[in-house]
Amino acid sequence: MKLTSFTDHSLRVLIYLAAEPDRRATIGEIARAFDIKENHLTKVVHFLGQQGWVATTRGKGGGLQLARAPALIGVGAVIRQAEGADRPAVCFEGNDNRCHIVRVCRLKGVLHEAVTAFHAVLDRYTLADLVHNPHALLALLRA
Repeated sequence: MKLTSFTDHSLRVLIYLAAEPDRRATIGEIARAFDIKENHLTKVVHFLGQQGWVATTRGKGGGLQLARAPALIGVGAVIRQAEGADRPAVCFEGNDNRCHIVRVCRLKGVLHEAVTAFHAVLDRYTLADLVHNPHALLALLRA
């Protein structure tokens, strides 16, 4: 399964913030660290705020930081919320399904099993697991 760039950027923002959870960061510095356009990150940060994972503060001294401890942010939850419904093939499209063999094909069951296994692995990890060495991570992000 390939993640969208929106999901990838969401995870990058969370990782950046988790490396120094007590410090406020700006969208501009995160954009520079990952070479991502600020306008893309603005949408991502808005989404992360809506989900309750990021808190934003406006004005002088403002910025963004994690709204929860990294150990309380599940990787699987972030990916499911950012990606939306899993539709790995046309047979998952419901009423828009244009597959002619859907009634006898076993592919949908196999793909459902694979997606379930994919999410089961992701659900075993939190943001804290992704940021196990924040000093090395920060050194690379600020280089």
